[in-house]
Amino acid sequence: MHSKEQLLLKSPLELLEKYPYLEAFFTNQAVNMMADESMTLKQIMIQMDESGAEDTAFDATHFLDQLHDFIGQMQEFSGVNSQVVEVLTILPGTDKSGQPEGFVELNFKKSTITSIVGPTGSGKSRLLADIEWVAQADTPTSRTILVNNTKPSTDWRYASGKKLVAQLSQNMNFVMDLTVREFLELHAGSRMIANASIIVDKIIDAANDLAGEKFKADTPITSLSGGQSRALMIADTAMLSSSPVVLIDEIENAGIDRKKALEILTGEEKIVLMATHDPILALMADQRIVIKNGGIHKVLQTSEAEKSMLIKLEEADRRIQQLRTKLRSGESIVDDFFP
Repeated sequence: MHSKEQLLLKSPLELLEKYPYLEAFFTNQAVNMMADESMTLKQIMIQMDESGAEDTAFDATHFLDQLHDFIGQMQEFSGVNSQVVEVLTILPGTDKSGQPEGFVELNFKKSTITSIVGPTGSGKSRLLADIEWVAQADTPTSRTILVNNTKPSTDWRYASGKKLVAQLSQNMNFVMDLTVREFLELHAGSRMIANASIIVDKIIDAANDLAGEKFKADTPITSLSGGQSRALMIADTAMLSSSPVVLIDEIENAGIDRKKALEILTGEEKIVLMATHDPILALMADQRIVIKNGGIHKVLQTSEAEKSMLIKLEEADRRIQQLRTKLRSGESIVDDFFP
């Protein structure tokens, strides 16, 4: 981002080329900033005599402060100035009985996957909520979340454009009367993405690669199936969201290619945490957290034996997906489908 001194040396036209969102800012000024496109901001301010400034209520110092702050806020919102999160850390709290959790600290690095397993009601969602809230020993579990080994700024909690976490829930229901492309263009526009059309095409291609049933860019989002909706939001989160952490609550029943979904997210250097009951997803992760009685009971690294088992589970799952396709197309199932 330009300093105030650097801004003064630029013309409004040059600034618009770098920061297109300044068009509305300049339009709302009492002074015509585009009267002479060759003039720098400094020259414009010098040219205005004292009486002229008074007539238009133009305060040069106030204008420059506002301009600098506005650019900073917009870049913060778009994720340009976002802090790079290399590691997210959980410091222990207590379980439902008030017993201390039995670990010193738990670290998550970008482009890694952690699964969260445990019985229904054990506290998986509470753990995800602690991370989303960036807990500072102020939730029922008394856990503390660190970002890059330090206490995070309150921006991660309260700033509208700076969210630590993007969460993908089980239910995806669209209510907007937009096509897939229009929806993505709206999101890209809100993020002030320079090459929006290219990103939108990439998201649609990636989503179709995940979904069991293909859809087109002009498909109304309200007509997407549950699996198509989930595929679209995973691709959108991976490529458009500035949040460095993605929390997934139950992806197994989404009707999408789960392995590709995780590869897309980690390929965009996201920290991925997912609550799951699916053994395939659990073993795809680099590590898994076992939740018991509201607390982190233990943390297991995925072993080589488990990775070998995963290959067999994935093959069985592939065959089941083939079986599902045959049933959908009305084919008969032979008894030697599983050799």
